[in-house]
Amino acid sequence: GFLNFIKSLAHSMQLDFWHPDSAHHVVAEVDVDFQVKADQSRNVQSLLEQNQIHYEILFHNLQEEIEKQFDGARHFSSKHSYKKYNDWDKINAWTARMAKNHPKLVSRIQIGRTFEQRPMLLLKSGKKKIIFMDCGIHAREWISPAFCQWFVKQATKTYGKDEVMTKLLDNLNFYILPVYNIDGYVWAWTENRLWRKNRSNNSNTDCIGTDLNRNFKSFKTSPHSSEEETKVVATFIREHLSSIKAYLTIHAYSQMILFPYGYTFKQASSHDKLNKVAKGAVDSLTSLYGTKYTYGPAATTILEDWAFSRDWAYDEGIKYTYTFELRDKGKHGFLLPESLIKPTCKETMVAVKYIANHVCLKHTF
Repeated sequence: GFLNFIKSLAHSMQLDFWHPDSAHHVVAEVDVDFQVKADQSRNVQSLLEQNQIHYEILFHNLQEEIEKQFDGARHFSSKHSYKKYNDWDKINAWTARMAKNHPKLVSRIQIGRTFEQRPMLLLKSGKKKIIFMDCGIHAREWISPAFCQWFVKQATKTYGKDEVMTKLLDNLNFYILPVYNIDGYVWAWTENRLWRKNRSNNSNTDCIGTDLNRNFKSFKTSPHSSEEETKVVATFIREHLSSIKAYLTIHAYSQMILFPYGYTFKQASSHDKLNKVAKGAVDSLTSLYGTKYTYGPAATTILEDWAFSRDWAYDEGIKYTYTFELRDKGKHGFLLPESLIKPTCKETMVAVKYIANHVCLKHTF
């Protein structure tokens, strides 16, 4: 039926799956979002109709939507803004500025280089026990790096004023990777807005790029053959394992907080604890604007998800590991307008603080 149809369609036409992220993950009773090349769209529509599959066209003109994401005008000013999407040069300059302007709170550490030799920079904020958070592992999920920047801004702005944030930064170290997949992010800004992977060239094929999130599986079996970016992050995490108490990886879209496991239906050993904290995080997130989120173990919540970085980190021994899938549910997909950056970041902030506070209370010193 439907599953076979979608799989054969994906095979015969080059579909770009937005949600779930590949034909392999399509299951019954789940909405599927995909993008088709303009010259194939008529063809695909008639096939859907012949097979009596209900569909709607979300974007008639993708290029128009891409422009709309910048709220009417792409801003060419050189100023960094927390309410706009910033390209890599702006984010890079911003990391240096944050470290310079808040030397007691923020330090900038280079942990390695990407495939294209861009420096991978972590911002470290706070003290003692570590929460590691990465953003932008998939190049087209722009709301993710926007959130990492927002988080650092709030940390520096409210330290000493906001009781919870002050307590968190006094007791925890936040290691924040504002853009994990820098090469892919640059490519998404300059060449192909919907690029997902990194930019390495795979020796055995002429395809460019690897999905860094799935690359953790190969890091587990043979670290040497994995991607540069994965090696850098995984090595850093391994070197700080005894201190890292939580690992958060920020993605888009579908409004979920997921925890291990995604690659198997077996329950994580600390399932109940992970579930309870996820529920608290979702409740606090929803309390701000009523945004509806789902939560649960990845495999049963979205039926098999291959966010290996989260499952890998959990198997390495990090107690609290979560994948955030930020707004929205598919109306804008990866092209969330800039006007929604602020509310999205504010509600996500509440949820991240909830998890961090739980880690803080559980690991008092």
